[in-house]
Amino acid sequence: MTEPHRELSAPTLDYYEQNAAAFWEGTRDHDVRQNIDALLRHIAAPAPLSILDFGCGPGRDLKALRELGHEAVGLDGSPSFAAMARAHSGCEVWCQDFLALDLPAHRFDGIFANASMFHIPSQDLPRVLAALRATLKPGGVLFCSNPRGNNEEGWNRGRYGVYHDLEHWRRYLDAAGFDELEHYYRPAGLPRAQQPWLATVWRRRAAPME
Repeated sequence: MTEPHRELSAPTLDYYEQNAAAFWEGTRDHDVRQNIDALLRHIAAPAPLSILDFGCGPGRDLKALRELGHEAVGLDGSPSFAAMARAHSGCEVWCQDFLALDLPAHRFDGIFANASMFHIPSQDLPRVLAALRATLKPGGVLFCSNPRGNNEEGWNRGRYGVYHDLEHWRRYLDAAGFDELEHYYRPAGLPRAQQPWLATVWRRRAAPME
């Protein structure tokens, strides 16, 4: 990882390290069943599924995936979050910076990236998406939910973020070898102006020689 990349990831990870307990208390009761369902219904493989919770935080969704009977693995760049997620979920959790991933090839049926990928700088997004595609099995599914915007990028209260609109996000995913399955805005049932989250679901596109 080059020094400019480290300068972007380190303060964001430090923010979560310093605020791990408060973040857990503020998010542990959030209901994201709509998002988990959106991932699982598009995976054709038989259960139990192998799922990577990318940016698992303290382990709320990791535990939910395990309780559904799946083989869930967490990944987070914050050591405190990784430890909390192991304790809360009982699952294996890898502590890895998003900008320095080391993932096994063709390991997972699905990737659940809930409120995590917006921290990846746009200059690094193609490389990270390539790593995620490579760790999916053929036909595997990627779910992403991110705060949406007008493609702004920069620091927001101590964390680096990129706030894509749908068309911008589509261009990155299409170029990385994914086919769109569905998208929606959250929370459900509200006017668009009151739906700050963009959720998208993608299938790993087969390469010409696969």
